[in-house]
Amino acid sequence: MRERRWESPAKLEFGDVLALGERLVARGLEAAVPAKDIICYIEDWTVEGPDDFDRLDPWATEDVTLVHVLEGWRGDFFLLAGGYHQIYLRHQALGTYCSVSHPWKIQAALRTHSPRAMFWLGFRHAHSFIRVRLHTAEVIAPGETRADHQRALWLVERQCAFQEAISLLDLPVESFVEKGNVVLRSRDPRAPFFCSWPDAFGPCQFEFNTPDAFEFLVPAGRLAATWGGGAGEDNHEPATVRAYLTGFSEPALEEFQTVAPGAYYAYRCSAHCPLDELPEVLRAIAPAGRLYATLCEFQTRRLLPSGQEASAVIGVVGAYGGFQIEVRLNRAPLPEEAVSVWLEQLLGLPVTYAPLPPFP
Repeated sequence: MRERRWESPAKLEFGDVLALGERLVARGLEAAVPAKDIICYIEDWTVEGPDDFDRLDPWATEDVTLVHVLEGWRGDFFLLAGGYHQIYLRHQALGTYCSVSHPWKIQAALRTHSPRAMFWLGFRHAHSFIRVRLHTAEVIAPGETRADHQRALWLVERQCAFQEAISLLDLPVESFVEKGNVVLRSRDPRAPFFCSWPDAFGPCQFEFNTPDAFEFLVPAGRLAATWGGGAGEDNHEPATVRAYLTGFSEPALEEFQTVAPGAYYAYRCSAHCPLDELPEVLRAIAPAGRLYATLCEFQTRRLLPSGQEASAVIGVVGAYGGFQIEVRLNRAPLPEEAVSVWLEQLLGLPVTYAPLPPFP
């Protein structure tokens, strides 16, 4: 679901992170101790090629995905996705996954939603999918009421934005409002259809699946064309396009590199390690990688008995140059102006509101 997020702007030493854990324990919370085994999430780790992943050999890893990133791309999405698909067909197996993301532009005038949206065309074993995600002007988490005075506007714009994608993709999907939320439903009960990433007004993302591996190649090209407002390479605005490759052998990954020679490569994965080995993991992915690990999780009423109940996650974020602290809340437990003050008192650190970007 959509979350509220704050972070400490200053870079910290790892000793400061461990000291924060002790501070949280003193407040009666359960925080990870240095020797505790944790899951460390790694992303945006730029590499020269698949061989560089060996730098993480000291730790057990899973969910390993190599991402091809094309910046300033102006090409034909149908040809690009088709190129990845052809190689995928030669190497597909249970557990392999390939998807290509591209921005698209909502044509309607919007106030509560961004005109910039994103879609993914993907291929998994025995089926393909199209995933569409919207971005909002601000994050109103499920259960929050601070935008209820504009609920009608949020609902109309959400339906309008989704309907543009549904029409361009020619999907058997309908939208309606139920109990004050936008609801999407497939008219084909046989097709796996999923809605996710909800905020206070309904889902911000849907995914439609089909057993036909070729069904969405042409429709996805129509959605990509909205980014430039016309067909043809010269009419396309530059786009950042990403291809995600999971579960493939090293020879297969090398073959995928022939699809987009101008791409750079980045890994994302999760690694299992003791908390006090995070600095070693960060050195292994330096200078461009980023990592995240959970330090503490709790329900806010443990500390704020008179506030709204919310789930809080305090995490450590590592990047080149040091560490930062982030706090994610599934809703604000206090009035807006009081949340940052409370978090600063809890952490003993200055924090700023820093919602995550909606797209990678």
